[in-house]
Amino acid sequence: MESVMNFLSTTPYWDPAMIAVLIAVGAFVGFVNTVAGLATVISYSLFMFMGMPINIANATSRVGVLLQFSANSMIFRKEGILDVSLATKVGIPVAVGALVGAEMAAVFRTDVIEIVTGIVLPLIACLLFVDKKKFSEKYHISAQPEMSPLKYLIFFIIGIYGGFTHAGIGLLVIFGSFIFLGQDLLHSNAIKQLTTVIYTPVALVVFALHGQINWPVALIYAVGNVLGGVIASKVAIRWGEKFIKISVVAVVVLVSFYLLWKQF
Repeated sequence: MESVMNFLSTTPYWDPAMIAVLIAVGAFVGFVNTVAGLATVISYSLFMFMGMPINIANATSRVGVLLQFSANSMIFRKEGILDVSLATKVGIPVAVGALVGAEMAAVFRTDVIEIVTGIVLPLIACLLFVDKKKFSEKYHISAQPEMSPLKYLIFFIIGIYGGFTHAGIGLLVIFGSFIFLGQDLLHSNAIKQLTTVIYTPVALVVFALHGQINWPVALIYAVGNVLGGVIASKVAIRWGEKFIKISVVAVVVLVSFYLLWKQF
């Protein structure tokens, strides 16, 4: 483990070995984010081990997120799964909220970001293990796919979180679409793809204005993100979903512990 940490912290991004690592990890993250979500925390871990503070890691990860989910959205739309009109109505309040959240992440002290991230991520990770079908039956969910002032407010609040940190917002959008808009898991996931495309440029502009994006690393990493996202959009992986969820949660727990432990 020490040799890996040493490699990540001392190897420049233009080294062929580091480029390979960035693309490979980026592909895994893109794959998992498309299917389950929360894998952006792996991006944070990688970038922080490379020596970036969490605010730079947070901002740098957004470039690959935008390109990956743009490709995913085109695939979902081509397959007739993406309701562009409804997803746009969800994406607009999320984007407005993201403007607030991104500005908060850009100006807050890094230790504040670390503490908030370390506390919130495990809570959101629990959503991975909620059986949505049983949840729907238990609480008699029969929401309609029409927006209302309350629903706009809910997605605006989700957007604040998404601007602050991308990790976990996909699950929040999926659950919001499922609970408040009556969408099934597949269509909720499609809404997540386009919502991310709509709100991410807002966050990117804020972070870019604050000079918090490591562009060379971001662009190399984005290559992997897109590859992983495209593969995940096309391949049925039901047999591996449980493994992916457990892997993501394990990383979330470790990173959250690290972020909170380093405060003492």
